[in-house]
Amino acid sequence: MTDSTVSRVRATSAKRRRLTAAAAEVVHRQGAERTTIADIARAAGVPVGNVYYYFKTKDELVAAALDEHARHLAELTGRLERLPDPRERLKGLVETWIGQRDVAARWGCPTGTLAAELDKRGEGGLDAEAGKVIRLLLDWAERQFRELGLPEPDGLALTLVSAYQGMSLLANALRDPEIMTREGNRLLGWLGSLPG
Repeated sequence: MTDSTVSRVRATSAKRRRLTAAAAEVVHRQGAERTTIADIARAAGVPVGNVYYYFKTKDELVAAALDEHARHLAELTGRLERLPDPRERLKGLVETWIGQRDVAARWGCPTGTLAAELDKRGEGGLDAEAGKVIRLLLDWAERQFRELGLPEPDGLALTLVSAYQGMSLLANALRDPEIMTREGNRLLGWLGSLPG
């Protein structure tokens, strides 16, 4: 490859990444239905016409937003995996949720709110894609509970993720970030009280 070809490939890749990141942010704030391709292009600093070079439809951008959520989750869990103790990893996850309380109070959980919205469409399969991102979190949490040697690690993971979805929803509905703090601290106490 020539230097100019490498530069073009890098520029194309960077523009696609900007669009994907913008899609994740704008769809989280506005919802999939209210978001337009122009909204995403504006947030990414890309001319609207250029978006179609990377994404043919808004649904492709929503799918890219879900991929971005999965990437963020993988980065977070990757950082948490550096902690030697699975209980500390789980607590680190909850502390991250508490740290995002203002975002949750304003817009809810990025994946959970999108999953609920996409499910109402009843078609297209994007709701299943959102479910896959949530499944990644459930599977990761289950591995932590399993590593602790606790019975029913899948049920414990479901309890933890359900609590997060519930506290995010309530914090958003009531516009009260302190719900995330209070319930997150309750989760931290619960995790600390588990045997293992």
